[in-house]
Amino acid sequence: MDELRSVDVGEVRLAYRVFGDPESPPLILLHGVGSDGSSWDPVVPGLAQDWRVYVPDLRGFGRSDWPGRYSFELMAADLLGFLDALDLDRAVLAGHSMGGVVCYLLAQDHPDRVSVLVLVETPPPLPQRRPEPQRPDGPLGFDWPVRPAIVRQVNRPDPRWWERLAEITAPALVVAGGPTSPFSQQEIEAMAARLPAGQFVTIAVGHGVHKEAPEEFLAVVRRFLAGIRPA
Repeated sequence: MDELRSVDVGEVRLAYRVFGDPESPPLILLHGVGSDGSSWDPVVPGLAQDWRVYVPDLRGFGRSDWPGRYSFELMAADLLGFLDALDLDRAVLAGHSMGGVVCYLLAQDHPDRVSVLVLVETPPPLPQRRPEPQRPDGPLGFDWPVRPAIVRQVNRPDPRWWERLAEITAPALVVAGGPTSPFSQQEIEAMAARLPAGQFVTIAVGHGVHKEAPEEFLAVVRRFLAGIRPA
């Protein structure tokens, strides 16, 4: 199914698509900055063979609301509202880059709602040196203020986020993109090691792992999820 739906999660309405058998366990895919849920399209069919896959656009992106207020914390609150609105008690959370931060923040604050984490090229909560973004010319598929807001938090994350990684008990797969990634691979590996049930893997194709190597990404993720899939 590729029907666009929307749901009120509190402050905003999130647009989303859903795929797979309604009786299968839920898996939510969160996109990175500058994109929207369609960035997951290369891997959705493969994941939907075994999972009920939900693909939202986060606040400020795509066809979701653009409220003008943006932070990782607000996005994590939206994600919790998304779970509540769709009566999803627990779900696998998979996030690329920005979306991965949203996933691990929810896992820190609401561990009972997260069965598994998949963090794909997710910036670790350590100080970074990402350049201040400059708005390109022309129309955008997202609300421009979200990008500098997110870059500021990536560069100066709350130190408690790193400390609280150790509180996340859900099985976690951390996927890194290798030497052409914009983020330190050593720091991403250290983040995986800090997660009590973390597993680290590299697919050396750069930041857009699931788009650049969808078949390899699917093989790695499906193998990991097969080991923890609910009966």
